[in-house]
Amino acid sequence: MTQLTYLPEQASHDAVIEEINAEAFGPGRFARAAYRIREGGLHERNLSFVALSDGDVIASVRLTRVKIGPVDALLLGPLAVRPAYKNQGIGRHILRMSVEAAKQTGHSLVVLVGDEPYYGPLGFQQVPQKQMKFPAPVDLNRILALELKAGALAKAIGDVRHAGR
Repeated sequence: MTQLTYLPEQASHDAVIEEINAEAFGPGRFARAAYRIREGGLHERNLSFVALSDGDVIASVRLTRVKIGPVDALLLGPLAVRPAYKNQGIGRHILRMSVEAAKQTGHSLVVLVGDEPYYGPLGFQQVPQKQMKFPAPVDLNRILALELKAGALAKAIGDVRHAGR
């Protein structure tokens, strides 16, 4: 039986997180719209979490500050779990931790490009089409959002870009 530990991401986790993301998403990840936004600057380590099994990082989730039009928001992702640990609820657990940390620190909205069957049960809903524009082509049906403060989604209209730009 392995011991699972969940904790905020540290700089020492960067290399293994990159390995996990490469394993999960392959080289095509660099062309995705969300990745292009993340290139704009750093993510929020205090809102990003890892899962460890017997001390080894096996999953991670990151949140990055973005602007959607004039609105401050967070972009979720990547969320990745090593194949041997998938379908055990680990990804959902660290995602919930990340969202709760965002809520506790006063953030109002989390967006992502992902699968509604996975993220919907966690409270994410499809964003009205053409409300948000990403810097690369994206399936409009896969843009999802979770309001941490009521009314935040309705105000988030326009280009999605890294908050550092």
